[in-house]
Amino acid sequence: MPRTVIRGGLVITAAEEMHADVLIEGEQVVALAATGSDVADGWTADRVIDATGQYVIPGGVDAHTHMQLPFGGTEASDTFETGTRAAAFGGTTTIVDFAVQSVGSSLRAGLDAWHAKAAGVCAIDYAFHMILGDVNESSLKEMDLLVGEGVTSFKLFMAYPGVFYSDDGQILRAMQRGADNGGLIMMHAENGIAIDVLVEQALAAGKTDPRYHGEVRRELLEAEATHRAIKLAQVAGSPLYVVHVSAASAVAELARARDEGLPVFGETCPQYLYLSTDNLAEPGFEGAKYVCSTPLRPREHQAALWRGLRTNDLQVVSTDHCPFCFTGQKDLGRGDFSKIPNGLPGVENRMDLLHQAVLDGHLTRRRWIEIACATPARMFGLYPRKGTVTPGADADLVVYDPTAVQTVSAATHHMNVDYSAYEGRQLTGRARTVLSRGTVVVDGDAYLGRAGHGRYQQRSTCQYL
Repeated sequence: MPRTVIRGGLVITAAEEMHADVLIEGEQVVALAATGSDVADGWTADRVIDATGQYVIPGGVDAHTHMQLPFGGTEASDTFETGTRAAAFGGTTTIVDFAVQSVGSSLRAGLDAWHAKAAGVCAIDYAFHMILGDVNESSLKEMDLLVGEGVTSFKLFMAYPGVFYSDDGQILRAMQRGADNGGLIMMHAENGIAIDVLVEQALAAGKTDPRYHGEVRRELLEAEATHRAIKLAQVAGSPLYVVHVSAASAVAELARARDEGLPVFGETCPQYLYLSTDNLAEPGFEGAKYVCSTPLRPREHQAALWRGLRTNDLQVVSTDHCPFCFTGQKDLGRGDFSKIPNGLPGVENRMDLLHQAVLDGHLTRRRWIEIACATPARMFGLYPRKGTVTPGADADLVVYDPTAVQTVSAATHHMNVDYSAYEGRQLTGRARTVLSRGTVVVDGDAYLGRAGHGRYQQRSTCQYL
């Protein structure tokens, strides 16, 4: 097997930091040894990567992406090929995407459809969650089968009536099944029934601009749904993972539940940490670029999200990467904000935005790795194969330059979308060399990977409980 040594870097995991050399054989890390030690100096290798002055970190695990997702009469603009390549450039080496069960169809049909989209084209490793779009006796039984096959998390929606929505009874039944089979229930927590009333009223009053998307999807309706999901999970005896938490009051609901000892977890996304309703209110139709759900909130919510990440009331930062081009997709909603496809691009930016947060004093370096690599791997049954640097782990590694200065721009990003949500933002830090299972897939600005290198990953049940 080919041997690679990464020499002289500062290895950072969620647990520790150490100046160490890393020995890779084939696709796995086989040893770490202190830089300059007799052990490390004795290693020979086919390839030596000099990481002096750099960090050596686990590849990022983005546990919330939507490649090629059909939504609102169009489809997310990143394919599994383009999206995973962009992820690699950003230092992410594993994604967990969402397969969709359509109403009237089976979980198996939805999962098979997503396998067909991803097979043979991914640049990095990938796994699937399952969206339950039609909870019934048949799909509940299928949940057991999917858990046995390594699809161990199931997403439900309190939003989007007529599309993905499940009522409280369906949610309770799915949670009960998850409590029995070990599947983790993921929840989009917004009161979609109430939101639809507010959408109808806003449009009737002539309020059609993108900024009204944020106004009708009220913070209180996220908090209410989060509270309701927690109580339903408590009745079912089920753990709960709330996706894309955006509001201070929703964080408070999670914190209260966790203080009571409940197995309740939360994720947030970079857009809620860095963007706000100011972006939704940009002049003309520019605000459409920032339409996502849950929506961007007023800037004052950001402090509660950062605090939640520090106190572990929020455990994970994922992207909810679901890009739609401004021209030809987002503009489907000109004159009616409710028709703007919901979603932002971000899979390439997450690791760098969170490193900037380290420099800005929001996070420690180890916490950066914890929320972006280790915890998502543990939460979704991929650890320690993914998310850490240790003997036996996959050699998904990033040599990260903490001093490189970059300006984020659609002109230079690799995502298949015609704008950047972070256009013009200057960040310090970027991935220099990215390895996926021991293979260098990105080196500087050069893509050395190939479509089909990425492998499907079966997952165990949640390791974070």
